[in-house]
Amino acid sequence: MNLSNLSIFGLASDRMTWLAARQQVTSENIANSATPSFQARDVTSFQSMLENRTSTDAGLVTTHANHISGRSVNASGIREVTDSSATAATLDGNTVNLEDQAIRSADISDQYRMAAQLYRKSYDLLTMAVTGSR
Repeated sequence: MNLSNLSIFGLASDRMTWLAARQQVTSENIANSATPSFQARDVTSFQSMLENRTSTDAGLVTTHANHISGRSVNASGIREVTDSSATAATLDGNTVNLEDQAIRSADISDQYRMAAQLYRKSYDLLTMAVTGSR
């Protein structure tokens, strides 16, 4: 049985996918906090991901075998964008604020934990409904 066909499981799974992508971008920001001229990044909103999930946009296209394909664009509609909340830049042009990134990382972790618990509780309820036992 494919649980992702049920709306609550699909939505929780999509949320966890989006949060994982956001955590990856946040960790890249932290890793590049000392890189001159690095611009802090974030991903588009979860709502935007849901709206763009069926988009056929494949991002950059390589037209020659020697071309370097740019950042991979996730098929699930997640796009990386410049972080609009990163307003202050250091003298070398870097816009990563480590305190903001640490807060964002903790928030993402909490949201991921909540989505995983929702997924698990929904599975438990479905199992109880089907089997009639706990």
